[in-house]
This record gives sequence, structure tokens and C-alpha cells, in this order.
Amino acid sequence: MLNRISGDDIIGNVFERDNRGRPLAVDAHYQEALDYIYSFVDYERQPRPRDAVHYDLRRMDELLERVGNPHLKARTVHITGSKGKGSTAAMIASVLTASGYTTGLYTSPHLHIFNERMRVDDKLISDQEIVSLISKLKPEVTAVNEKATYGKLTTFEIITALGFLFFELKKVDFQVVEVGLGGRLDATNVVKPEVCIITSISLEHTDVLGNTLAEIATEKSGIIKPACVTVISPQAEEANKVIEKACQDTGVKLIKVGKDVTWQFLSSDSTRQSLKVTGRLGSYEISIPLLGQYQLENATVAVAALEALAEKDPRINKKSIGRGMAQVIWPGRLQVLNRSPLVVVDGAHNPYSAHKLREALEQYFKFEKAILIIGTSSDKDISGIISELLPVFDRVIATHSIHPRATPTAIISAELKRQGVEAKETEDISVALPMALEMAGEKDLICVTGSLFVAAGAIEQAQKLHLTV
Repeated sequence: MLNRISGDDIIGNVFERDNRGRPLAVDAHYQEALDYIYSFVDYERQPRPRDAVHYDLRRMDELLERVGNPHLKARTVHITGSKGKGSTAAMIASVLTASGYTTGLYTSPHLHIFNERMRVDDKLISDQEIVSLISKLKPEVTAVNEKATYGKLTTFEIITALGFLFFELKKVDFQVVEVGLGGRLDATNVVKPEVCIITSISLEHTDVLGNTLAEIATEKSGIIKPACVTVISPQAEEANKVIEKACQDTGVKLIKVGKDVTWQFLSSDSTRQSLKVTGRLGSYEISIPLLGQYQLENATVAVAALEALAEKDPRINKKSIGRGMAQVIWPGRLQVLNRSPLVVVDGAHNPYSAHKLREALEQYFKFEKAILIIGTSSDKDISGIISELLPVFDRVIATHSIHPRATPTAIISAELKRQGVEAKETEDISVALPMALEMAGEKDLICVTGSLFVAAGAIEQAQKLHLTV
């Protein structure tokens, strides 16, 4: 049995898990706290209804007011988008820490363990802190749910409140907060940010957010508030118009990456890449330990947001930006787990990100044959993801993660067959990776993708197999 993690442990430790993905080797009180959190309606694990009743922010306001409005105690950067928001959030948090600030980072979902969702200066929330803060939240959650004036609190809303309480406990100067879903009705949209960021928007969660880019952009633009600066990635014109109007209506400054702030690729190897960002305040030569063309865009977005903060704060400067970017950690995104054969994992979960992954594999790595291990969540465009990836791969293994919303292997296999590929099938990612390793030559590539949950399973299995980078 493995030891439990503490707040000082790093991301990526492996833990035995049950069939719900919960760590087995845990303190009883910690497990009770997790059981409590997951006892409520959990839209990460079941289909999401598309109506405001289920996402009424007034119950979040009510809960947070009862615990002293912890979400208003720190300066805030709020981030939404379809792709890259987690990476961008991690970059900004890393730079703020490098600038001398105590910085909270709130993201979702987690790769391996619940604690990863909230951290301060790269230290995860400890089990003991979760237990203590949930004990504080419990009576207030009960009070809100007994009244149920605006509906009952959900699992994600309780997790979000927990994150704000944790940041208050640690007396953070900044909190970098990633939206869970959408923006307008997301539980995180109770903050009053100095900077709002909207990363690249693509069709996703159409059952909840809308069927067009304009509809989705409307939901994402809901995080824009008076007195903030809004930074956006390059967008399709349909989305761009919606965001521009939202900024005009709110009276906020809009900074466009690709126009107001630009980047130039400099160099790369199989572990990091360098770029030059030309910002509004100066230029920056940056090295990041993250691969993929899209990470160049994300890095530029991060710099644009940091410049907006730097206009008020000289502690955020060229030196701290360079240092923070060079130290960022964000696993599961074009992450190399092994060299021979090459094993790469990536959380690509829609056709757009699958296309970017395919480009990155061809740009950053040299290999002979390629083996794809794919598993997706049931609410994704499986056909689109597969069609984007297939041109690179010689053999395919269909699998699925332990997540409740994972697509059954048989469905993925059937779609692969429809697109002309006979795939091997496994019911467990822990079986799929050893199978691929047996099939691969020393100069071949194995790529695991389709969802972050499949990527997480591969990372854990790679550690058990003692694969080395």
C-alpha cells in the first residue's frame, strides 16, 4: 500500500485507486471528506443539463457570504476558453510566484489525485487541510441546501468554495482561477478579476454551451466584468465579434494576442522550446518546458496578461517572467514518458486539439512507426478526434479510463472500424500501454490521447513500469 500525499508532494506520484478513481491509501478522515464532496450532484461524472436553474450563481454567493467571502480576499486572474486554459493558468501562476507573490492556482479536473485542483506556489493542498476546511464548510452547505432558495449546491460548487477557503487560509496575494465549464454560469464566476483571459474557443460541450462558436463565445464572455482587462487568444471571427461586443458593453480594455501582442518561434528540442514575445511594454525571450505550437500561443497569452498586471506592479518584470516561464510544470500535455520507444501522452479531447497534437508529433519528434492508444469521454466528438489522428498512426489500440463518463471501448473500436482501421481492444489503460510496448520497436512512437483521464492512467502505468525519460 502506498503512502498518502501531503501538500509538499509533487504532481505525478502514483496512487492505487478504486473504481471511482479515488486513492485507496488514505487517512480515514480525508476519505470521509472526499466522500462528502462527491455525495452531491457531480456534473463532471454525469451528463450536464443546459439550463440556468442548475447553474444559479446566487447559491454560490450565499455559501461564500456565510464563510466570509474568501474569494474576494486576493487579486484574481480568471481564465476560460476551450483549449489551453490550464496551461496558461499554470504559466501565469508560476510567474507570479517567481515575482515574489504567494500565488494560488485553482484548476480542474485533476490528473491523479483530488489535491491537485488547488495549490499554493506549487504545493498541493494537504489531506489535513481538506479535512479541516470541509468541516468548516459542512454546516454552511447544509444551511444553503435546506433553504434551497436557488437550488442545491453541486460537487463542483463545493470544491470551488473549498479552493477559495484554502487560498484565504494561505493568505495568497494572487489567485489564478480556471473556469470549470463555460464561464457565465460557472461556479468560479463569483470572483472580481483584475484580468480576464479567454483562450482559443472551439466547439465543445455543445449540449451545455451551445451549437455555434458565437453561442459558446457568449458563455465564455460571461466572465468579463467592469474594471478588468480582457486578454484573448486568436479567435475565429464569429467568436471574436461576440467577445469584442462584450468588452464594449462592459467598458473594459481588450488586448488581442496575435495583434497587440505577438510571438515568434525561435527553437525547440524534445524537452522545451523558445520564443520571442513582442508585448505592449517590451519584448521577452522565453524558454518553456512545454511542447506544441499551441503552447507558444498560450505563453504569449500569459505574457499579455502579466503585462496588464505589470502596469500596476513593477515586481512583475522581464526577469521574473522569464524565470517563471522556464519553471512551469503542467503534466499530461505533450508529455514524454519514455525515449526508446518514444512514449508521449496528451489530453487532446476534441478535433481541434487532436489536429494540433498530430502537428506537434510530426514537428517535435522523429520516429519510424507509430502506435495510437485512444480513449475518450462519452460527450466528445469521437469521429472528429479519430479522423484528425489516424493519418499519423500505423496501429491503434482502443481503450478507456476509469472515469464514469468514459466511452466504452467497443464504441471507439466501432468508429475506428468505420474509418477503416481494425483496432486492438482493452478495457483498461493499464493493459493498453504494456500491449503497445510489446508491439513497438526502439525507434517507434506510442501516443496515448483522447482525454486527460486516459493520459493520467498512462502516466501512472508508466511509473509502475519504471519507464524513464
